[in-house]
Amino acid sequence: MIGLIFGETSFPKEILKKIKKRKSKYLIIDLTKRRVFKKDRYSHAVSIGQFGRIINILKMNSCNKVLFAGRVKKPNLYKLRLDIKGIYYMPRIIKSSKLGDAAILKEIITILNKEKIKTISSLTYNPELTVIKGNYTKLKPNNEDKLDISKAVKTLNRLGKYTFSQGAVARNNKVIAIEGKGGTQKLIQKCKSKKFRNKGVLVKFPKKKQDSRIDLPTVGLKTFQQCKSAGLKGVVLKSKRNVFLDKKKCIKFANKNKMFITVK
Repeated sequence: MIGLIFGETSFPKEILKKIKKRKSKYLIIDLTKRRVFKKDRYSHAVSIGQFGRIINILKMNSCNKVLFAGRVKKPNLYKLRLDIKGIYYMPRIIKSSKLGDAAILKEIITILNKEKIKTISSLTYNPELTVIKGNYTKLKPNNEDKLDISKAVKTLNRLGKYTFSQGAVARNNKVIAIEGKGGTQKLIQKCKSKKFRNKGVLVKFPKKKQDSRIDLPTVGLKTFQQCKSAGLKGVVLKSKRNVFLDKKKCIKFANKNKMFITVK
């Protein structure tokens, strides 16, 4: 039995499809605000503050391993329903949340580890959602694009303390925006330009001390549509370190719009 601890984004749905196809036994701890998985008979809607309940559900169902997928946002203290273990652990969660959403998951992993519940990679069931080095489109980066890519990569590598940063946009050999707590969509929105069309790159790399089991940078069709709207020319990913949703649709969209997809 695998315990699926699911947050926001569409990645959890892809995992669930694969698990159901394999007919593996599972249960879901649904941490989403809108209770996305409430129709699944094996889903348990739980507040992030109910650690006692989460641990009990896992142990009662003989779940000694869990998989995290999706984003778990900083909890609102005034709306949380806390149980006894939640009261005990919540100060640690709040403290870790100052370092970004991924730090919340890392703290939960630490808590579960103390309960002898192991966390496995979010890509265990979906290795096909990663990509390896190469160019995936008809269009390849030219020398100007390569300068932008290099600039963005170097900038991300220097941002060790900004643990929430997984993306940067460079245009004309200058970094014009770095991902903040608002995520990729807000990052791209900052880069919209009427003057420059089909110019500049989005680089989505994992953080320096990224836990490869959780919170890998994710891109999908919406990402490419937003990049096109912002006038960007390409997207650059890291080999085996991104979640790439709707891969075929993204490549088709990029080719149609004369964009490139490159994996370093």
